[in-house]
Formats: sequence, structure tokens, C-alpha cells
Amino acid sequence: MAAPTSDPPTRHSPAQPESVFTYGAPQLKFGPGAADEIGYDLSQTGARRVLVVTDPGVAATGIPQRVADQMGGFGIEAHVFDGAHVEPTDQSLQHAVDWAREHGPWDAIVAVGGGSSIDTAKAVNLLTTNDGELMDYVNAPVGGGRAPLKPLHPLVAVPTTTGTGSESTTICVLDVLAQKVKTGISHARLRPTLAVIDPSLTLTQPAGVTAASGMDILCHALESYTARPYTTYERKAPDARVPYCGANPISDMWSEKAMTLLSTSFRQAVRHGEDEEARGHMAMAATFAGMGFGNAGVHIPHANAYPIAGRVRDFHPADYPDDHAMVPHGMSVALTAPEAFRFTYDACPERHRRAAQLLDPRADEPATASEFLPGVLIALMRDIGIPDGIGAVGYTDGDVPDLVAGTMQQQRLLATAPKDVTEDDMAGIYRRSMQLW
Repeated sequence: MAAPTSDPPTRHSPAQPESVFTYGAPQLKFGPGAADEIGYDLSQTGARRVLVVTDPGVAATGIPQRVADQMGGFGIEAHVFDGAHVEPTDQSLQHAVDWAREHGPWDAIVAVGGGSSIDTAKAVNLLTTNDGELMDYVNAPVGGGRAPLKPLHPLVAVPTTTGTGSESTTICVLDVLAQKVKTGISHARLRPTLAVIDPSLTLTQPAGVTAASGMDILCHALESYTARPYTTYERKAPDARVPYCGANPISDMWSEKAMTLLSTSFRQAVRHGEDEEARGHMAMAATFAGMGFGNAGVHIPHANAYPIAGRVRDFHPADYPDDHAMVPHGMSVALTAPEAFRFTYDACPERHRRAAQLLDPRADEPATASEFLPGVLIALMRDIGIPDGIGAVGYTDGDVPDLVAGTMQQQRLLATAPKDVTEDDMAGIYRRSMQLW
């Protein structure tokens, strides 16, 4: 779908509008059994010593070791690091980096698991090929915002959950514990070389994980679809272009297709995890949405997700490790999404309406047009067991100022929003998101 032809009052009007958009994606191998071919794929790169990164839960399934073992048939020595942390922190990433530096060198990295394992592998890849420390590369103003100067090793991403899209993107997300903020490292060199999407690896994904990670897929698609069009930015010099360039015809195509797949598979995958067709559609939707947002960008729901996850006190979600409090990333994104899209509606009404129709073709349009997409989202969230707003994960009105401050640190994401957002706007979104239904 082309960008809207009329500019609402809140839309930026650049003196020299951008006329160029960029698109990047990893090589892709998709289908049941694809993970059994990784040894061959790596042999084509000349790799002889490979690090497999995973987390303890995924390691317990035996999948990472199976991936490592089949590399031996191609003369590749593989070692498994199973210490990735679910929802990575600066401490957990540093632990992984230290281990990899001590046991290296490596010719290639393979990530097997959810977004947490893939993001850990990205950090390991960055800091075993480039000088410096983790915080040097974390996005400003939280970190130094440094760009890698040297090429990274080949990175193969093998997701076992359907949601983060990290196998397609240039982003590594982490909690910086001392600052109680979730942020990221973003650079084109972090994008995996090859994404291996094997839906059969997701069949054991629990319902709670399927629901939370699936909301991440949905918000990736929605946020990139409603992002500022690339033509509303000032024209950039070639060396100033960034991976998030705004909504564009290619990202629109991927986002629309992801929403169409979700409309028929999301509820089914949560309720009947053994349904191979639903799992396959969710895996494909995650890949498509990743290819959309990995180029267009995301905005308010993801900016809010970082402080929601980073400031959690005692919430323990179903089907996740219970050794520490957490709000899973996809859940934290979803909790303010209905209110965020009420706020952005007037910037691009037709896109909000079209998105609601794609996500639920049977939904009746309400008399108030701005309620259509939020209503579709809330109905879905209730059906799949997402908590009823940020109050349900432990936040109160007294937390709003801190949450707003955390969101306003995410200017890289907020710059992609289809309209400007102030601190007062954000406070309203948070307060209205205390209870959604």
C-alpha cells in the first residue's frame, strides 16, 4: 500500500523530502527439516570452528546439541554455550562474551533458541570481532552508540520460538540493569547472515510463550505498517542512512502478509500447539514481520516495552522461567498497544482501518473509527491470555513518571512514530493502559 497522499497536521514536512529507502534481509532457508542442513550451509563459508549459542531451556530439548553434532559430518568442530539469559541483560551478555573470548577463536556463530539466544549471539559476534566493551556499542544516550569497524563472523540464526524476528534484524536488545532500562545495539553488521526457519522446532513452545511472542509479531507488523513514511524524513547523505528508514512499499507488503497469516493462525497456535499448519503460519508471519520492521522500524509500543520490562518488580508470567521476575518482551509490547494505536489513529486513519480488517476480517467496524484497531487488539489479547494492562503486571499510577522517562530515552524508536509524542502524551497512554478491559 502506498504512503498516504495527504499529510495530517502532525506529519513532518521536510524541506528536502527523502526519496530513497533501503531494504536489507538475511539469506533465508524455510521449512521442516531446514535445521538439519546447517552443517552443509556452514561448510560453504569455510568455517571449521563454530560456537552454538542457546539458553538452558532450549538446551534441555536437545535441539542445539543436535544442530552441533550434525556439523561434524562436514569437518566442523562445534561447541555449545548454553548460558544465554531469557530477556538478556548487560551482565548476561558480558558473561557470554567473556566465555566466547576465553574459548575462541571462532569462524562462525550459530544461535539456536528465541530472540534472547539470537540477541546474545549477536553481542558475542560483535565483541569477538571488534575491540571495546559492550556499553561502547549500546545505543545512545544509554551507551556510547559506537559502530563496529570490522566485519563480523557469519551468523546463522535458528529461532525455536515465533515472534522476535531477531533472525531478520540488525538489533540486539538488552536490559541495562544499573539504569533499569531496556535498550539495544543497532547496526547493519549485526544482521544474521542466514535465517534458518524450521517450524518443527516450535511445536513444543508453550501456550504462554506462543501468546507473548506472537504479540511481538503482531506489533512488529502493525508498527512498521503505521510508521512514518520514508518520504516524511529529511533527505539523508548515503553514510547517514540507518536500518529503520520508515514505512515503504516493501515493508508494507511484508507487514500486510504477516497480519493476514496471524488472522488465521494466532489463536489456533496458542490453543492447539500441536497444529503444524498453524505453527508454520506463525513462523512465516514472524519472518515476514521481521523483514518489515527490520527496515521500516517500530515506534510507540516498542518504546514503551523497554521500561515496562526493565522496571518489573515481581511479575512471573506463565510458561517462562520462574527464577526471576520478568515481563516477556512481546507481552510488554502488547500492554500499551491498544492505547498507542488510539493515539496514532489520526496520523494515518486508513492504515489503522486496513490493519484491523487484516487482523480480523470478521470484526464489525464500530461507530467510532478510531476504536476499530484497539478493539480488535483487545479481543485477541483477551482470547490468548495476555494480562489486562500494565496494572496486571504490577504497575500503578505512581510508576507512570518513571515509565515515561524510560520511554523518552528511546528516541531512535519514537522518531519512527507517525506523529510527534510528548511526555504528556506518553503519560496519558500509560494511564489509560492500566486496565484495558
